[in-house]
Amino acid sequence: MMNLMTGVFPIGAHLAGWRHPDSWPLTNMRLDVFIEMAKLAERGKFDMLFLADGNAVRAMDDPIMFVANTNTDRPSTYDPLMILAVLAQHTTHIGLFCTAVTTFDQPYLLARRFGSLDHLSNGRACWNVVTGNYEGDALNFGHAEHVPKDERYERADEFVTICKGLWDSWAEDAFIEDKASGRFLDPAKVQRLNHVGKHYSVQGPLNVARLPQGYPVLASAGQSEAGRELAARHAEVIFSVALTKAEAQAFYQDQKARVVRHGRNPDHVRIMPGISVYTGTSEAEADELYAELQELIPSNVGVASLSKFCRMDLSGFPIDGPLPDLSEEVVGMMSYRKSIDQIAKQQNLTIRQMYKLIVPSAGHVTFKGSVDQVVDQMEDWYRSKAADGFNVSMPVLPRSLNTFVDLVIPELQRRGLFRTEYPQGNLRHILGLPTPERQINPNGAWQFHKPA
Repeated sequence: MMNLMTGVFPIGAHLAGWRHPDSWPLTNMRLDVFIEMAKLAERGKFDMLFLADGNAVRAMDDPIMFVANTNTDRPSTYDPLMILAVLAQHTTHIGLFCTAVTTFDQPYLLARRFGSLDHLSNGRACWNVVTGNYEGDALNFGHAEHVPKDERYERADEFVTICKGLWDSWAEDAFIEDKASGRFLDPAKVQRLNHVGKHYSVQGPLNVARLPQGYPVLASAGQSEAGRELAARHAEVIFSVALTKAEAQAFYQDQKARVVRHGRNPDHVRIMPGISVYTGTSEAEADELYAELQELIPSNVGVASLSKFCRMDLSGFPIDGPLPDLSEEVVGMMSYRKSIDQIAKQQNLTIRQMYKLIVPSAGHVTFKGSVDQVVDQMEDWYRSKAADGFNVSMPVLPRSLNTFVDLVIPELQRRGLFRTEYPQGNLRHILGLPTPERQINPNGAWQFHKPA
């Protein structure tokens, strides 16, 4: 069964989505908008809602992008775990999935926050493990420059391992709360972690009971070599960035093989490329929306947005000339940069043509056309092992999400590709993932010290 998630980005996934007449009038710090999106996505039986995050106000040195804003800048937004805790009270089934950065946080605190969300939502928490690709974030955490990439991923691996150990602190039946005997908990059912590693020292136990899911579902979006290896070791949901089916298939095969090499079952990992969907009651309606949004992008904003994906300032190059070579390694966004470089060279695209291709899909592939045409593409990728499901970007909100729920979901259901009802249970049951067994730490037994 295909898995589907969608982002909680009220301004829409298209660069100019917030300017369209069918978008919400106001979105900044509007709780009612977030709640409406969550309820609408749950009506469509989506697996998860996704909320990305950052730790800085971005694009402040770029007057074009700072004023225009994009769905990736997020100059003002809620703390993701706090807003998801609120949305948990307005939904029943849909997974609550957000980004948290390992580079600038502490394992104990993050394990506690995700553990709390899993309890508050009755087992619907999912953590997107990222190391942080924006250099400016580091300046808010006492760093003069960004932590080197190799060190970030090394820290992330240790960080996730610690969190898993902390979530194993308590057995499911540790809190007996026996009024008759006066025993609130069983000390034999708790263990310390006693972790001393290269980057962290954490004693434990976690002061949160065993989670409904055991662990939150773990996700990863890293596309570099280090990112793919981190995902292969830990992730159960993996984002991919692909502008062609062949590119998606290559990533799918590579990542599943890595999972096997790490001794894990590839069927217990969901690979979900990002897609941006433009559809409607007809192909003409989809084309009309696409054209309207393209007209709302000033060329200088389009170039500035493409520059961000490429991690290179393109404003000094002729807009109707070729892109410069993008093969050199840079800090962050390498997956987008490599895809753009490859497509531009294969199709001999100019900077203007490239931003018109990339901007409407926020860097992902675009599926555009009638409902049948869009579902045909989704089914083809799914059956061709390019994807286990999709992270669906909605260009204009709430219009695009309404259209997807009312038109695309029923066609997916008619073809037997997507659920008609949520299964009983938590997010792991919805995604078809196993519950991790509690790992016993042989050095973690609780030691009581009797008074002298």
